[in-house]
Amino acid sequence: MFDCGEGVQRQMVKAKVGFHKKMKIFITHMHGDHILGLPGLLQTMALLDRERKLDVYGPFGITRFLEGIKETVQFVLTFPVEIHEIGNEGVVCEEKEYAVEAAWANHVIPSFAYAFIEKARPGRFYPEKARALSVPEGILWSKLQHGQNVRLPDRRIIKPTQVSGPLRTGRKIVYTGDTRPFKKLTKFASGADLIIHDSTLDDEMVERAKEDGHSTPNQAARNAKRAKAKQLVLTHISARYDDANKLLKQAKKIFRNTQVAEDFLEVEIPLSNSTEGKEAGKRESKSAR
Repeated sequence: MFDCGEGVQRQMVKAKVGFHKKMKIFITHMHGDHILGLPGLLQTMALLDRERKLDVYGPFGITRFLEGIKETVQFVLTFPVEIHEIGNEGVVCEEKEYAVEAAWANHVIPSFAYAFIEKARPGRFYPEKARALSVPEGILWSKLQHGQNVRLPDRRIIKPTQVSGPLRTGRKIVYTGDTRPFKKLTKFASGADLIIHDSTLDDEMVERAKEDGHSTPNQAARNAKRAKAKQLVLTHISARYDDANKLLKQAKKIFRNTQVAEDFLEVEIPLSNSTEGKEAGKRESKSAR
């Protein structure tokens, strides 16, 4: 989950998202509309007897905020909450299937943009190659398909590269949080399958957007185009707009594959058919935790 606004647990119920699943929450910055849903979410999870650990990532101040809630609001957590304060850019979370990177955004207070990067998936498995190497069908095939070496009864070691195609590129989603345009975003979001970008005010209010630390549709679309992204979703639309179609039209003049975020919007992100080399999925970025 990226940011946690007010009433998030109500939306989770409507969306039929479970409260007991493995979860990590990434907070971009310490403004109320991005963090005030956390106390209610924690309490709801506790009332439902959640036991699984919850990880919360965010800028300095997130620890003090959550500790203050626990000290002043009388409810008992039934599960551990591990808080990760982020002080620098880089990889802030690394799991087997994905990594999450942070970059400094350009808001009125310290704020991060996040990139969710799926690690490279095993290449296409070729049964005929496995049979030619006398690999028995069953569990050994499954291990090779999941990128593991296997040892045969004759003590030969078979590697996944011997029976599979090149690793396939994982997907990439970038969430800017609240931000003005910033130079690093082009590289940070390079090749993204989806950019979810601040577009608070329309292009006619560009000076007001700059003053308040936000972006316009034109700026969001130019960022998506420079990054060679595949899709753009405009978010954080000001409540002054009863109809966000005006902002959508402004963005589409520059980046056609754009839509406006709305409650329960589902965006399909197809698996990529492109491939990577032997070093795919490996990251050398320093941890920012």
